[in-house]
Amino acid sequence: MRLRSPPAPSYYAASSPEAAEPSRPALAGERRADVAIIGGGIAGCSAALHLAQRGYDVVLLEAHRVGYGASGRSGGQLIFGLAAGQKSLVAQVGRENARRLFDMSVEALDLTQSLIRDHRIDCDYRPNHVHVATKPRHLQELREWEHELHHEYGYASARLLNRNELAEHVRSDSYLGGLIDPRSGHLHPLKYTQGLARAAEAAGAHIFEQTTALRFTEGGEVTVHTERGLVRCRHLALCANAYVGMLSPRLARRILGVGTYIIATRPMDDARARALLPSDAAVADLNWILDYFRLSADRRLLFGGRVSYSALQPPRLAESMRARLVRVFPQAADLEVEYAWGGYLDITMSRAPDFGRLAPNIFYLQGFSGHGMSLTALAGRLVAEALSGTAERFDVIARLPHRDFPGGALLRRPSLVLAMLYYRLKDLL
Repeated sequence: MRLRSPPAPSYYAASSPEAAEPSRPALAGERRADVAIIGGGIAGCSAALHLAQRGYDVVLLEAHRVGYGASGRSGGQLIFGLAAGQKSLVAQVGRENARRLFDMSVEALDLTQSLIRDHRIDCDYRPNHVHVATKPRHLQELREWEHELHHEYGYASARLLNRNELAEHVRSDSYLGGLIDPRSGHLHPLKYTQGLARAAEAAGAHIFEQTTALRFTEGGEVTVHTERGLVRCRHLALCANAYVGMLSPRLARRILGVGTYIIATRPMDDARARALLPSDAAVADLNWILDYFRLSADRRLLFGGRVSYSALQPPRLAESMRARLVRVFPQAADLEVEYAWGGYLDITMSRAPDFGRLAPNIFYLQGFSGHGMSLTALAGRLVAEALSGTAERFDVIARLPHRDFPGGALLRRPSLVLAMLYYRLKDLL
């Protein structure tokens, strides 16, 4: 099934200076490069930056504009760990490699901050993230999680909060406690992605927007065909994620584009904003169909939640999302919603990222499953390492096992919608 465009302009696009500027030129004619990259999200821009810094001639092709996909419209939350969870990773690749994967997720947080600092990217970065418990079993999960982080992974940054301590960060009666991590945080995802693209260009990469990659041919020299031209290159990196589509049916079968949605309220004065989120932390609950929220730099409440596995936008999106917000913050019932938007992120069956090679000189990155804001930047660095001949770290992730979503092209979404009913019911218990 072909994914539709995001249903509405986002607050991020409205508040990003580059959104009003002309797009970069489209590719026309023939180009040669050491490396071609398809996809102008964080992973693609990071790969372009790190490869250009190593001296490679890099061409990046983006079908729309830099940050069009999930990288530029997500919740903007930077969180340690992978979506699959450490116990699942241990079962898949063993304790030693699971520890290496966790350590890489922490490295990704540090890398994000260093990229922002080194390239002077103005993206409203703020520290602190809190996972919150909506029910007693969540509290137990948080206790076990804290113990696992401290004693098995040496990650002492995260600490448990009781209900009174949580009130210093979240003023809502919906939550019983939380796990705060000051090393995690949040940012304006579109400004960040655009900043990475500018840094890549400053390092020598060439970025073409409004340039759809139609197909590629494998070989010692890879050829990427676009609507008005082509790129001949020695290496190719596929970073299209949920939008890989028919470019690689083999990869498309291993991921599913899931709709996720966010609203932004009108701006508040600082006192009222602090009355909702006193420490300016980002927050996410532990439900399968989770709520997540944070403040923007201009003191809007950005509130995300709902998912659509059917590829259809929920009806009355702004109203239904506002109802979720008011359940968490009844004191915000009078806040008007000024923006409502959504789009697709890609998930894998295991919720673990899917990295690998289609050929010795064709790399791919996909399947971040909602934990991609920081991991995507590291993924770009890992591609640059692997392409330069040091693939050990890339291959730790590439060894994660993956399989196609069941049901084929016609039944994979309906079957998943039915499976998700179980998790929706579990959220109620």
